Amino acid sequence: MNIVEIIVRYHEAFAKGLAVTVQLAAVIWVSGLSLGFLIGAAGASQPKVFGRIVSVGSFVLSGLPILVLLFWLHYPMQAMMGVVIDPFITAALALGLVNTFGVAECVRNALLEFPQQYVLAAKVSGLTPRQTLVHIKTPILLRQLIPVLLTSQVVMLQATLFASLISVEEIFRVAQRINAMIYRPVELYTALGLFFLLVCLPLNGLALWFKSKFTRNLSEF
Repeated sequence: MNIVEIIVRYHEAFAKGLAVTVQLAAVIWVSGLSLGFLIGAAGASQPKVFGRIVSVGSFVLSGLPILVLLFWLHYPMQAMMGVVIDPFITAALALGLVNTFGVAECVRNALLEFPQQYVLAAKVSGLTPRQTLVHIKTPILLRQLIPVLLTSQVVMLQATLFASLISVEEIFRVAQRINAMIYRPVELYTALGLFFLLVCLPLNGLALWFKSKFTRNLSEF
């Protein structure tokens, strides 16, 4: 049985697993980017309070393996609280938390490192603070942040595979279940690898294109 035959035969199972993966990634991306931007902006505007929270949160989560965080939230924490939470929610919470603080740290650093000469030039030109934010700071910051954030979201998509270990029926767990029945690991995991390559390589390529096309060393201007 080759890769094509396996995909055709188990296409319904793969489709369901893919749907769960896409849903999980969407929740992680939306929550991480939206909350990350808000927390990062707060961290830059209030460095003594929110800035420390962002720094500590990012530092702790960067040293904690995602798999350990997932297991801890799914087993010990729920046992201590006496609750049973859907594994999908647990995975979304854990990965969304990692993504949020990762995005927040990027946004905070970008805001803190923004050259003040741009702001002063806008002020001299008669722009209001709102106009400066909309027409000067936001376009420049987005050009600097988009490549980094695109790459980080690809990493988070790949991290959804860890959700299979707490029984989330995403595409990797589906592949494991099919492999348990037919034992064709080479074909199955090759197909899975090709799927992620087809999705992740264009996004990484887009990030590289944005970086080469729009990202500049702001200190040189």
